[in-house]
Amino acid sequence: MQSWRFRIRPLSAFATPLRGDTLFGQLCWALRLANGEEALVRQLEGYTQGAPFCVLSDAFPAGYLPRPQLPLFALSADTEDTAPEKRKQYKNRLWLPLEKFQQPVEEWLHHCVSASDIAGRAAWQKARARVHNTINRRTGTTGEGAFAPYTVEEQWYNPGAQLDIYALVDESRFSGEMLEQLLRNIGDSGYGKDAGIGRGRFHLELSELYQLPEQGDSDTWMALAPCAPQGLGYNPAASYWKPFTRYGRHGALAAVSGRPFKNPVLLADTGSLFAPGPVQVLGQGLGGDGRLSVAVADSVHQGYAPAVGLNLRRVRARIERN
Repeated sequence: MQSWRFRIRPLSAFATPLRGDTLFGQLCWALRLANGEEALVRQLEGYTQGAPFCVLSDAFPAGYLPRPQLPLFALSADTEDTAPEKRKQYKNRLWLPLEKFQQPVEEWLHHCVSASDIAGRAAWQKARARVHNTINRRTGTTGEGAFAPYTVEEQWYNPGAQLDIYALVDESRFSGEMLEQLLRNIGDSGYGKDAGIGRGRFHLELSELYQLPEQGDSDTWMALAPCAPQGLGYNPAASYWKPFTRYGRHGALAAVSGRPFKNPVLLADTGSLFAPGPVQVLGQGLGGDGRLSVAVADSVHQGYAPAVGLNLRRVRARIERN
């Protein structure tokens, strides 16, 4: 598959986090809106049989990758770094600069930075609760039950913040240029919850072919989005993951169908590590045949994730000693 990088600049707050699996869902709706339902059905052929037309990562701070799902002591040879009094400080260092990717993984804790480091000691991203009101048209006021005021948590980005999204595209069926246009459409109309009132807007700043990095003699692969590794033959003794349950819901017209919710799915979160390899894509496509949704039987969920290769031999030995 062909590898791309897209850089976006947020223009508003986001009521839905920019995760690879939810972004893929909105991409499908954007494709259907632009080219019709038949075009979407064609692209999804074989999706749950290991043949995705496109796989998307989460959105990361531009120029950074997520820290892997490993204990702190495995990411630093200095025992002082993982002392209890410093643990809170270091656990916030979630982002690895891309230029440090080829450094040994057991030294990454020294290179990782926090969100405030990225933004120059200001908050790179803030979560705020916004109060919404639903007006009863009969009384002209709010009230109880469905008309009671409620809050929605929104993510606000530092002015000038840029985010990188990585994509793998099956160029025999799809193209990076098509994906670029669909991302522009999503950015203009808004991504996720409350897009209709201006949330989730972004501008596409950059699109380019980009080879995802890989360390020499890689033996383990890190997911850049939530993925579904179940039953795919990964070695559990050599893999490290954090469980993540997705309580999904439909978008676009299906969101107001009366049955907007999908069945929950269990995923491995971004930064999870799986062996053996080599692989370009981790995980599998989920859904189809009514397994994911009763309301829309053909619904699928991105259980795939783009992957980067890591050499974890020394890290694995350290974990085994502990």
